[in-house]
Amino acid sequence: MKKPVITSDEAANLIFNGARVGIGGFVGIAVAEEIYIAIENRFKNYGHPKDISLFFVAGQGDGGKRGLSHFAYEGLLKRTIGGHYGLSPQLQKLIANNKIEAYNFPQGTLNHILRDVAAGKKYTITKVGLNTFVDPDLEGGKLTPKTKEDLVEKVKIHNEDHLLYKNGRLDFAILRGTYADEKGNVSMEKEALTLENLSMAMAAKNSGGKVIVQVESIVENGALNPQLVKIPGILVDYVVVAQDKKNQMQTFAEDFNESYVKSNIIECGNTERYPFNLRKIIAKRAAMELDDNMKVLNFGIGLPEVIVEVMKEERISSRFTPTVEPGGIGGNAAGGLSFGASSAPEVIVDHAYQFDFYDGGGLDITFLGLAECDETGNVNVSKFGPKTAGCGGFIDISQNTQNVIFCGTFMAGKLEKEIKNGQIRIIKDGKFSKFVKKVEQITFSSDFAKDHKQNVTYITERAVFKLINGVFTLVEIAPGIDLEKDILSHLDFSLNIADDLKEIDRKVFIDEAMGLLK
Repeated sequence: MKKPVITSDEAANLIFNGARVGIGGFVGIAVAEEIYIAIENRFKNYGHPKDISLFFVAGQGDGGKRGLSHFAYEGLLKRTIGGHYGLSPQLQKLIANNKIEAYNFPQGTLNHILRDVAAGKKYTITKVGLNTFVDPDLEGGKLTPKTKEDLVEKVKIHNEDHLLYKNGRLDFAILRGTYADEKGNVSMEKEALTLENLSMAMAAKNSGGKVIVQVESIVENGALNPQLVKIPGILVDYVVVAQDKKNQMQTFAEDFNESYVKSNIIECGNTERYPFNLRKIIAKRAAMELDDNMKVLNFGIGLPEVIVEVMKEERISSRFTPTVEPGGIGGNAAGGLSFGASSAPEVIVDHAYQFDFYDGGGLDITFLGLAECDETGNVNVSKFGPKTAGCGGFIDISQNTQNVIFCGTFMAGKLEKEIKNGQIRIIKDGKFSKFVKKVEQITFSSDFAKDHKQNVTYITERAVFKLINGVFTLVEIAPGIDLEKDILSHLDFSLNIADDLKEIDRKVFIDEAMGLLK
């Protein structure tokens, strides 16, 4: 049977008041933007749909009006359950003003919730989130005062603590692919990731809901390679063909980049070295944590991306296989609004499978951002005053990787410095220290790390810290840095200092390769 092909406006009209709506996508990858716009316009023009509950695994948006921002209206939204909010300032504003019920859960756990809903399971049980703000002993993942329902419980299984997440049904899944045949089978060969499309479609269908998929065009039956079909037609109820190419971009930064979907493309673009700045200094020191026993890596967004550039300059990239959380394995991770994609990837797996691998300890080392750290080594990357970025995959990755490296500047705000002769001298410091007595929100728990015997390192341009027997300890100081003036004077807590305090290798502060290739 042919599947109905409808317009985005007709798709928007299907969404009823109070519906539970799941949407797929990662930043700008595989986002059904045209349908989102139609839902937004229908609400603005007619006041419907209203009071919907929105479920999304990863953040979607461009920091402006695309992605999640199309849903960011008081009255349209009743509740959100999502992994990351940082790309939608409008949605963050609703949260800050207590206008909606909002939950933030780990990205990998949300993927697994979808699969459990598809399998008819009422609960998802995991250790991911223990001791963080997701733990009901702290905040239970609730983001606003009006968020009352407890969706997470702490339970003991064989005398070990676990978190039990309550699963719910989906009335609609709004997804995106590349082509659909007449039976509704959907392929994704032009999409940079396959994401949670299959899991969410199954979850909606087995909940008695409807699945709507936006595609580039319709092809005749039999035209699709069955191995490239990512959403079977038996799960699809309606197909929407995008009328505006801007709403079918491969990422929110690029119309189409062939290297994101092919392994045999050699990049011949910009060959300039990454500029020598604080970010590169931190990345160089972080790269020194690598050894040949570490084969599978993960890089977070932001400063950790620079480590990839350092590895290229050191000619050690081929020794390791990088991964990105939404499914890419191998290749070179993209940044900015193309984050999540990889150029010349070796493999692209579904979102949930990548987190299966991560949760089971498959990563040898991860490099993550450092926004705020406290005297015990807890890290916050999810909430800063009225701004709720959310945890994304940070909790899943940081709690399940043996070697965790946090990377960030010591101070927030622009500083003046001099880097000369293998030393760094602070001329005028930044405005705020990132190292505080107590973080605003616990996204990474040092207690959890201690209990699970993780190796945790915190790298800045002037100092390196480690968790040693669970104690946050200064272990290295940069050449040219004054311990009292440049470090201790910016702390409002007593710092444990290693008896054998070392100097950061001076090679880090020289603009040339460090000789990591041996």
